[in-house]
This record gives sequence, C-alpha cells and structure tokens, in this order.
Amino acid sequence: MLNYSMVIQWSKKDSCFVVTLPEWGELCQTYGDTYEEALSNAKEVLQLMVNSSIEEGSSLPEADIFRGQLQKV
Repeated sequence: MLNYSMVIQWSKKDSCFVVTLPEWGELCQTYGDTYEEALSNAKEVLQLMVNSSIEEGSSLPEADIFRGQLQKV
C-alpha cells in the first residue's frame, strides 16, 4: 500500500465517521459507523483507486508527506 493521507472525522449530521483521501480529490471519500470500520473502508477505497489508476495507465497522485519532526513524549 502506498503512503497516502486519510482524514477521519466524525460527522454529527450523518452520525458516522467520514474519511477523505485528499490526494485523490475532494470527492474521494467513504464512511463507517465506527472509526475502525471507516479506516477499513478507506483502505479498500484507496486500494481500488490505486488499482484503477494502474489499470488505466494513469499516473498516481503524489503522496503528501509529513515534513516536520515528530515530537516524542
């Protein structure tokens, strides 16, 4: 699996966790009733996006890489 970003947020309006995959565009999202389900669904969507791009001969988006330094506690 490639290292793409996932943003998981609680949606009060929808009463579920919504996951967006920023590198793939604002419409690339999924959801889950639990955090774990949302993460699992997002991994599945991400794999489908990667596979589809490769099959179509499209280039993959560049992954947004964390450039800071993690502060260990």
